[in-house]
Amino acid sequence: MASQPLKVRWKARRNRMFASRAFQYWTARLPFSRPISRNRAGTMFDHIVGFSYSRVLLAVVESDLLQLLKDGPISAAFVAARTDLSEDAALCLLRAARALDVAEEVLPDQWMLGQQGAVLAANAGAQAMIRHHRLLYRDLAEPLELLRKDRKEATELSTYWSYAGALQGTAERGQETTEYSELMAASQHFVADEVLASFSFPKRGSLLDVGGGHGAFLKRVAEAYPDLRLGLFDLPEVVETGKTSLASAVGEERLGCHPGNFFEDSIPTGYDLVSLVRILHDHDDGPAQQLLTNIRASLTPDSRLMIAEPMAQVPGAEAMGEAFFGLYLWAMGSGRARSPKEIQLMLKTAGFSSSRLVATPQPVVASIIVAQA
Repeated sequence: MASQPLKVRWKARRNRMFASRAFQYWTARLPFSRPISRNRAGTMFDHIVGFSYSRVLLAVVESDLLQLLKDGPISAAFVAARTDLSEDAALCLLRAARALDVAEEVLPDQWMLGQQGAVLAANAGAQAMIRHHRLLYRDLAEPLELLRKDRKEATELSTYWSYAGALQGTAERGQETTEYSELMAASQHFVADEVLASFSFPKRGSLLDVGGGHGAFLKRVAEAYPDLRLGLFDLPEVVETGKTSLASAVGEERLGCHPGNFFEDSIPTGYDLVSLVRILHDHDDGPAQQLLTNIRASLTPDSRLMIAEPMAQVPGAEAMGEAFFGLYLWAMGSGRARSPKEIQLMLKTAGFSSSRLVATPQPVVASIIVAQA
């Protein structure tokens, strides 16, 4: 048998060393390596018990504890009376929230928001996703069974989204399409803030948001760029339910609404920039490539496409890209998180002349790729 490459042999030796109890004890006792050892142990422990952390957050959100703490300081008895919990149970929840920096005991039995709690209380999108994730956790109760399923089999997530059915425009999917758009709107500001902090839009140009739902992303961009002409392209029922409020928010004179299916219909032309915000990773490779090719066909040589979504193998966001979105999209029955290199190769295949990765402050929320037609 041919010898293994040096890189493989080195990794194997490293793994044997890290697995050694003697090495673990030795690094835990040495002053220079003790912080590293403690950090690694803490990280692994967080991986092991992370499910409990997420359940604490769900209990905090569903009990409305954030609002109670926001008006604090309050006592455990006060929390108990307003959450239908015993005082002992309320104190257990408060202590668990304290451990996650969501709550803080500022005086004996006087509780207020912690630093993380203050951030979470102000973020309706994060709270919406915490509530929504109960569906994912049901699907992940037996992760191997989920992975062994045919991806077309129904899951909690796929039943809720019914996204493929919504794309077919069937009448019975209308309500589910509305729920999809509403949840995306609740959390869309995450990505919008990352994009606005990292990418400069043409101040007097035009932007078409493909798959833009009820226009949450366009509303944020419109505030920052008051002279930018805007376009929304999405399913007919989505455009119909969202166009009135969107026009009211951004100005009817600067908005174009285009109903259609972005796989089957031509993408509206005449825009300097087209955006795909958290759209590409929802679709398998074949449909995703089809979508990019369809967009490229609508663009003039001086137009650009901007893709903004969580991506795989991005430094600082590796776990979000493949550990979270990998399983989330598997449970959803469609799509996957792709690395920037994979997306750029797809863009080249679609006919784009060039593309570049744009760094964002928080890649766990989104990374950006801009492609030139």
